[in-house]
Parts: sequence; C-alpha cells; structure tokens
Amino acid sequence: MKPVKFLSVLAVVAATATAAFAAPAVTTVESAKGKVLAGEKGMTLYTYKKDEKGVTNCYDKCATNWPPFLAASGAKADGAYSLVERKDGKKQWAKDGMPLYYFVKDMKSGDITGDGVGSVWDLAKP
Repeated sequence: MKPVKFLSVLAVVAATATAAFAAPAVTTVESAKGKVLAGEKGMTLYTYKKDEKGVTNCYDKCATNWPPFLAASGAKADGAYSLVERKDGKKQWAKDGMPLYYFVKDMKSGDITGDGVGSVWDLAKP
C-alpha cells in the first residue's frame, strides 16, 4: 500500500472512531410548547426533578416508564452534555448535569405527553 493511500485510509478510520465516541445524537424538534431536545427518531427528552446534577434517581418502574437516554460504550462528554453512571454501570446522557429520559407514552417526534407528569417531569430545552 502506498504511504499516501495508507494515510488516507487511516484518516477515515480515525474520523469514524472519533464519531463513535462523540456527544449524543441530540436534535431539536418543534412541539406544541416550542423547541425541545430529542434523541433517537426525534423522540422528546425530559429531565426529572428528583435527580441531582450528575446523579440519576430513576430506576425500576420509573426507568420502565421513563427509559434513560443511554450512551454507547466509549462515549465521551462534550460541551453541555455529560455522562452519568447508573447503578448497573451503564452510562446515561445528561445536559447541564441533569440526566435525560424518554417517555414511553410519546409515540412520534414532537410528542410531549410526559411534560409535567407528577409535577416532576420537564421537557428538556435547547
């Protein structure tokens, strides 16, 4: 393999590896209450008032109804996004230190049915 071609291949591999460890794939979607943060498939993300910065307190039935926005293995914090370690050792994305969750009753991009549930769930805002 010629040195130039090898370096080109190496650059592509390095860029791909870096992308795998980057910040979460968070987007902004429009909802009935304005722009909100969304994760996979444009599904709305939420924060939980019983959490603390850097600490998740949503487990068991809570986590069944409010699935955590989990990070891929080897993911790295970036900017406003950090990682919170869960009891099972998995990593969960957080924005400004607050762990992020989905809501099982949201069915499509832009749904915000979890906003205000139990007076402890809030939309994650950009």
